[in-house]
Amino acid sequence: MSAPDLSHVTVGTRLPSLTVRFTRETLVRYAGASTDFNPIHYSSFYADQVGLPGVIAHGMLTMGSALRVVTEWVGDPARVRSYFVRFTKPVVVPDDAEGTELVFGGVVEAVDDALVTIVIEAVSGDLKVLGAARAVVDLAP
Repeated sequence: MSAPDLSHVTVGTRLPSLTVRFTRETLVRYAGASTDFNPIHYSSFYADQVGLPGVIAHGMLTMGSALRVVTEWVGDPARVRSYFVRFTKPVVVPDDAEGTELVFGGVVEAVDDALVTIVIEAVSGDLKVLGAARAVVDLAP
């Protein structure tokens, strides 16, 4: 997929939304890949011990998944020049076959020559789970 035509990108342009599902299996697989075996990501017992509302997804898994809404739009992850998020709410993943669904979206906030700033939205249920999430991409041909 090629990058969007810069002449058609304006402030307010909406990126196609992306929906992903995290299950406990997703968390275990991510723990193995990242070597982050903190038990709050797989054990209700440990999540309860530290006052969490349940087992939570890894922040970096949520962050990386959110950026996919941008990389799928631009077609090439190498076009990303910067990325920032603030974690606002944990993503609770129940111990069932359904897991939890996250919906990611993006809106162009600024266009400066070929550099495009995108505000990323991340929602799990009714909760906004990332704040101040922004990516800057280079759409130069």
